[in-house]
Amino acid sequence: LILFSRRIFRMEQNNSSDLLLVIDMQNVYTKGQEWACKGIEHASASILRLLNSQKTKQVIFTQYLATEHPDGVRKEYNKVNAAVNSDPWLNEMMPEFLPWVKTYPVFTKSVYSSFAIPEVVKAAKKARHLVISGVVAECCVLSTVLSAIDAGCKVIYLTDAVAGLSEVSRKETENIISYFAPLHTVLMTTEEYLLSDTPKSHLCYKVSGH
Repeated sequence: LILFSRRIFRMEQNNSSDLLLVIDMQNVYTKGQEWACKGIEHASASILRLLNSQKTKQVIFTQYLATEHPDGVRKEYNKVNAAVNSDPWLNEMMPEFLPWVKTYPVFTKSVYSSFAIPEVVKAAKKARHLVISGVVAECCVLSTVLSAIDAGCKVIYLTDAVAGLSEVSRKETENIISYFAPLHTVLMTTEEYLLSDTPKSHLCYKVSGH
């Protein structure tokens, strides 16, 4: 047994593999930029550690790009964020991920949830677990997790591979996601996830309790 917190989450090994979803790791979220996320450097390092470990054979990157023809409140959203939307560099993937997006697919979206991308939905439903990383914890990440839960996916949320607008709101997002444990979600660090493989048929995890 590998014990991580107060509740038990059972991971069953089967023929499918985990899917690592890297959400919107773009330049606009780096330090000093308009949408800068607290702890983005730490989240980036954790994701790179995962990628270099090759623990997850399936990896998908997403990239947020504003739609040219928004509906409803998205029209106001585009006006407020026009400078960001029109800057190609801000919308590019962070430099450390550029080599990786040559190996793994990148799918674009113009809404918060990555489940607006059909290819993500298809891959996530086939995966043993959907492993969540990226930004922004409070919107794109949370929206994706909730969509994944509704789609019936088992979600692993890597707490140190996600960055948010502030440390407080990032932690609040963790709390929300932990309420779906143990059936739908498990929260763990990158280190715990990398150590989770075992030849036994089942693994038990304790999920963050709050």
